[in-house]
Amino acid sequence: MVETTAWAAAETFALGAEAADDIPIHFVPTDGTDAVPWLDDAQRAWLKAQKFSGNAKRSVLIPGSDGKIASVAFGAGNGDHGEPSGPSELLTGLLSASLPAGTYRIASELAQADLAALAWSLGAYSFSRYKKNGKTNGDRAKLRFSDPSAERIINTAEAVWLGRDMINTPASDLAPSDIEAFARVLAERHGAKISVTAGDDLLAANFPLIHAVGRASPRPPRLIDITWGPANAPKITLVGKGITFDTGGLDLKPASAMLLMKKDMGGAATALSLAHMIMGQGLKCRLRVIIPTAENSVGGDAFRPGDVLASRLGLSVEVGNTDAEGRLVLADALALADADEPDSIFVFATLTGAARSALGPDLPAFFTNDDDLARSLPPLAASIGDPLWHMPLWEGYRRNLDSDVADINNVWESPFAGAITAALFLKRFVSRARRFAHFDLYGWRPAPRPLGPKGGEPQTARAVMEQLRRELTS
Repeated sequence: MVETTAWAAAETFALGAEAADDIPIHFVPTDGTDAVPWLDDAQRAWLKAQKFSGNAKRSVLIPGSDGKIASVAFGAGNGDHGEPSGPSELLTGLLSASLPAGTYRIASELAQADLAALAWSLGAYSFSRYKKNGKTNGDRAKLRFSDPSAERIINTAEAVWLGRDMINTPASDLAPSDIEAFARVLAERHGAKISVTAGDDLLAANFPLIHAVGRASPRPPRLIDITWGPANAPKITLVGKGITFDTGGLDLKPASAMLLMKKDMGGAATALSLAHMIMGQGLKCRLRVIIPTAENSVGGDAFRPGDVLASRLGLSVEVGNTDAEGRLVLADALALADADEPDSIFVFATLTGAARSALGPDLPAFFTNDDDLARSLPPLAASIGDPLWHMPLWEGYRRNLDSDVADINNVWESPFAGAITAALFLKRFVSRARRFAHFDLYGWRPAPRPLGPKGGEPQTARAVMEQLRRELTS
């Protein structure tokens, strides 16, 4: 059964005209409160007593003569204090998570009011499914927002909340069948078509790698395929890695490395999050979403190091390591996607520790064969607080995937360039798509930030959506 708070994202807003009892929020610059016109002498004295002078990320409640909250002073920094990147409007997420219940409005003139509103909703998210006294939506502060972009902002917030809920849900409650259930909810909501191939039917349908990775689990693997939009529109295909739990297989992970492996389906969550934005905001495209989902378990039927497996494309794959299973399931999915000759294939996967070693948790690695996209996407992503970093598809490392017994190995034995090598493995299964882009995600926020609490995050979904929105509406 699908359990998600995503549709409650709309409840973080109060839509419509301003009301007399809305509480104003004033952004205060770093140069202090002396020049802020809305303060009277008593309020300035109050802020001085609170030692507040526009400090970035700090807020102070200002009482009225009746003892109620009259307004909120919020330190905006110098304009570029967004975390992990972007303008100070993104700091607004701190307020929704900390202010008392009530309806607030932003009284300051902001360059990007829509980004501040989105940050408000993203910061309000909490995952309390398993807490006896979890926070309810009625307990939250709401932001008055009547901008024409409200529908788009709400849809984007819903999409991110959906992805977070999926990643945060433990594997005990998120099997491949549950990934399918989430996909069916989205397909029904947007009138999309969906087909699913599961269990041993994967062999009959020529998805041998997906079957091999998932066959040791009692919870059958599957391939989920969603289509939406007119057939004659630009073809955009999203592929998301859906490993619901990764033990490492027979190349077993140590216990410490297994603790966060519920998030190994973060690519699938990101693809579905982005799909909700694309469909909900009506982008003019032919959307296809392909999700290979499995549980990489240990059992008598588990695939082994040294096995040579068939792939959908016809290439034989030597298994150098069973803990590199994500690229195996993606290979079959990419062969399916590429056969349709789409304009763009975007791949989302929590794929390598090498990307994390290089870039840390905030910066997903981004690989593409499109130089224009490589130039335009990183600054765009950083400007909306969804950063990524371009890394090369260095063909010189392709030889490192050579196998003595098969067409290709799924790993390179060297510890060097692991993220690049993985990206090159995926690219071997794509030849017809005009544009290929792969996002190696962490999928997790390791500490609370303005845009959300510690926990799952569908990284790069907002960035790619903004890129596509500009491309398809220009």
